[in-house]
This record gives sequence, C-alpha cells and structure tokens, in this order.
Amino acid sequence: MPLPEFEDAVNDAIDRIPEEIAREMTNVGIFVEEEYEPQAWEDPDTELLGLYEGTPLTERDHWWEAGSLPDRITVFRGPILRMCESRDEVVHEVLVTVIHEVAHHFGIADERLHELGWG
Repeated sequence: MPLPEFEDAVNDAIDRIPEEIAREMTNVGIFVEEEYEPQAWEDPDTELLGLYEGTPLTERDHWWEAGSLPDRITVFRGPILRMCESRDEVVHEVLVTVIHEVAHHFGIADERLHELGWG
C-alpha cells in the first residue's frame, strides 16, 4: 500500500473516533512513520505497530499545562504492511492501532486493551 493510501487509512481511523472522545483529546498529534527505531535498551529487532508518547490524561496534574510538549501517537507503516496480507487487513490493523494508542492517551493500559480486544 503506497504511503498516501496508508495515510488515508490512518485519517479514516481518526475520523471513526467518536466525537465525544475526540473532543477530549487535548494537545496530541498523530503521525505516520515508516519504522520504529528501537531504543538502546530494547531488542534491536523490536517492531511496534504504534506508539504513544506523552502524559496520559489520567496523569496530568496542574503542572502539566505549564509548557508541556504535545503528546505524540505514531503509527508505523512498515510493520503493519508486513503483518497484513490484504488492503482490508491493513485498514483493520490501522484502526486497531489508532484506537489502541488513543486509549493510552486516556490512560488505559495494555492489559485492559487486550481484555477489550484492542490489544
């Protein structure tokens, strides 16, 4: 899937976030990157489909608004394309990944997301 089509799938997934939830997403950007670059302490073969970086809404305190950088959600194109065999699978996996990372923005942990089927 070419990059513009993948980005469209990410935008479509974002558009599927219910309005009442989207309104609560403050100071967060969603980006597409080709690959995840593992940190020095991680296994060099680590592959992620998505990554949330920031301070979840449930952990923000009065200090948070004093100059904090925006939170960042990244969807990694390469790993998703490698794991999927069709366009429909890619679109589905992008949706699951976006919802998973948005849930982290709201403070929902991986364990709970797996229980809910968004793991």
